[in-house]
Amino acid sequence: KYTVPVLFDKQTNKIVSNESSEIIRMLNSEFQEFAEHPEVDLYPEELRSQIDEINEWVYPSINNGVYKSGFAKSQEAYEEAVFPLFEALDRVEGILSKTRFLAGDKLTEADVRLFTTLIRFDVVYHGHFKCNIRRVEDYPNISNYVRDIFQHGDLSETVDFKHIKNHYYHSHRSVNPTGIIPVGPAIDFWSPHNRG
Repeated sequence: KYTVPVLFDKQTNKIVSNESSEIIRMLNSEFQEFAEHPEVDLYPEELRSQIDEINEWVYPSINNGVYKSGFAKSQEAYEEAVFPLFEALDRVEGILSKTRFLAGDKLTEADVRLFTTLIRFDVVYHGHFKCNIRRVEDYPNISNYVRDIFQHGDLSETVDFKHIKNHYYHSHRSVNPTGIIPVGPAIDFWSPHNRG
């Protein structure tokens, strides 16, 4: 079984990695000669320990927490996932009340990894995976943070909400047996934000 993301070597015709945390590090450090902006470093030496510490709780509680909630097979399993998910989101909200990004004033790998979950949260995870204690839009700092990152350079071009919704609502028939894709929510990620 193949999963995405995947880093594929076309010369050797082999998968290099399908682990997103490894791929983001490889793209950050091994491909500068091909990069349009080789000066960008999402894992700077002086912030590595802080980034690693953030990733250690964000991944299991938020990035994977939405999946643990969504695919839970019992009420107990669901609640064991959904409450820590929102405790972690509350923690993020607190951090972002003091700094523009998770590790300070610089966009880092920790932000990119969290963004991929947050940008999908209200569109998919809130309803489809029952992660519905609060929406990202209900968190003032997180919602502005998501807009800040979405509006950063060409990053918005990597987000295709039609594809995201089609994928989740069609491929998870155990969660959505009818395959019906909701038309909402209507969220303007281009609206002004208050970050930096």
